[in-house]
Amino acid sequence: MIRVGLVGVGAMGSGHLANYLRLMKEGHDVKLVAACDIRPEQLERKENSDLNIEIKREEFEAEYNKYTDFREMMDKEEMDYIDFAVPTYLHAKMAIAAMERGFHVLSEKPMALTVDECERMIETSMRTGRTLMVAQCLRFWPAYEELKRLVESGEWGKVISGMFFRGGATPKWSFEDWLRKKDKSGGALLDQHVHDVDTIQWLFGTPAYVSTSAVNAVEGSGYDAVSTNYLYADGKVINAMDDWTINGDDFGFEMIFRVNFEKGCAVLGREGLTLYPVGGKKVEPDLAPDDGYYREILYFLDCLKNGSAPARCTPASTMETIRIARAEVESADRGGERVKL
Repeated sequence: MIRVGLVGVGAMGSGHLANYLRLMKEGHDVKLVAACDIRPEQLERKENSDLNIEIKREEFEAEYNKYTDFREMMDKEEMDYIDFAVPTYLHAKMAIAAMERGFHVLSEKPMALTVDECERMIETSMRTGRTLMVAQCLRFWPAYEELKRLVESGEWGKVISGMFFRGGATPKWSFEDWLRKKDKSGGALLDQHVHDVDTIQWLFGTPAYVSTSAVNAVEGSGYDAVSTNYLYADGKVINAMDDWTINGDDFGFEMIFRVNFEKGCAVLGREGLTLYPVGGKKVEPDLAPDDGYYREILYFLDCLKNGSAPARCTPASTMETIRIARAEVESADRGGERVKL
């Protein structure tokens, strides 16, 4: 039985909590033994209305100990790993502390705010022999998995162009407004846009250059709307945009992509993934029914059970995502000037 402690039961953490309860109900070899949040009321949280995408919930009650100090939790509980769903500026500090104490770590995205912090996380993992994985959920999202398959299989030939977008309302609900503070979240670029930075790096590798236009709409928040062009040696045209200032009541949240190949086009819209093969009829492929939040946790559990490293989401690859994102910040600071990677 793999024993887990969860730290952070805010918007994202409540989703992790729901998935552990679901996994336990389904009979998986995992037990949530403790949850921690500095706000006692969050430990009774039963909903996750702040999340952009609703997480599937099951009616299931489980007994687990509750803490407001994660170091006390580490002192008192027998755990195999700790799942951190805390503000970004705490990721490196908490993950390193847990690995130093002998626990494996699953940490929410982004890996950290700086490459230096990422390097220290990796060094600690290697030195202590503890497994570290960053929960870049799109690597486990069925529609993005299918896109990855099309890119790697070559069945539609080379990629000609790709467009990625995500956006929605300004996150005004976070604890002490940390999401809108540049020094704590990195703004939309490091918190939300980083999903597509990671996807592009996962699909196509590191670009030769990035060129980013961005705007700061809220004082002190970092960049709130972002558009990046990724320049690759083979000439394919790749762009990703993010905007968390779309505050109209009916807009909600959107994550989409369009990737055009020599022999087809893959389009993710609000209604799902559609494939358009050249010379054939459009197809809506059968995809795994569960979202990436559930599947990333299940994958990490399998890695621990099998004693294997998380090959799909290595710490080195998620650090590379932060290196690219930091280059985008540099480019935006310079008014869109190309930055070499």
